[in-house]
Amino acid sequence: MKIIFIGAVEFSHSALKKIVSVGGNVVGVCTYKESHYHSDYYDLSSFAKKNNIPCQFVDNINSSRSLEWISQLKPDVIFCFGWSRLLKREILSIAPIGVIGFHPSELPANRGRSPIIWAINLGLKKTASSFFFMDSNADSGDILSQKIIAISDKDDSRSLYDKITKVALSQIEEFLPKLEDGSYKKIKQDASKSNFWRKRTKQDGIIDWRMSANSIHNLIKSLNKPYVGAEFIYNKITYKVWSSELIIFKVRNTEPGKVIDVIDSAYPIIKCGDNAIKLIKIEPKLTMTKGIYL
Repeated sequence: MKIIFIGAVEFSHSALKKIVSVGGNVVGVCTYKESHYHSDYYDLSSFAKKNNIPCQFVDNINSSRSLEWISQLKPDVIFCFGWSRLLKREILSIAPIGVIGFHPSELPANRGRSPIIWAINLGLKKTASSFFFMDSNADSGDILSQKIIAISDKDDSRSLYDKITKVALSQIEEFLPKLEDGSYKKIKQDASKSNFWRKRTKQDGIIDWRMSANSIHNLIKSLNKPYVGAEFIYNKITYKVWSSELIIFKVRNTEPGKVIDVIDSAYPIIKCGDNAIKLIKIEPKLTMTKGIYL
């Protein structure tokens, strides 16, 4: 079974390594030479070169050049894991088995953008690792494999990304032989249970101290690395917050944004819309004193 692999993020690299390690016959790789869109961008060309796999840098996966390159390799299946643009029907119809995509959510729920970020931001208790047969719409095709993943209160985007990756790699090992011998099954998605998460904007990552402490804490966790970090502006300087801790603070006559304490001269506690939050890791370093307002 000949495989074309399309991807350009950390997960893409992990998945490609797994496929090759279990004997998958990858005959071509498409990736980005650079990306200003993916914060977890990963150039797959060095791995492809090391494993003697033809590799193509693409700007537009739907271009005639990309279409011709993929077609001439005559793939039986195409894997598209970690790609930000929809594939047009011309590419979707090249491989007899089809194009298999990946989405880290419990499809048909939570289709769309930034699923790991939104899951933590919104305080969800579970998500999933979902592989599906791509069609002309976003994340709507028949499901090949899906496994539920619990989200703990301690999870941030890094830990959840790694959890999902670990589960997804085990799924790949399970379904590759089924694709090869034709024993795989398709599960149709129930569109009536679907919703779409929108693309995040820069504004979504800005901390508003009038938010609840829990919402701010979730925001910070959701934007931890490999993503861009939650931020606030103080004295016209933008600060990134990478980790935090919830603090119970029930005094009602203290305004949001006030520094109510500083622990060990390094960890400020900020009053929020309700309760408070301790900032543990801030970049660049910011020395705060009790009583100032952010």
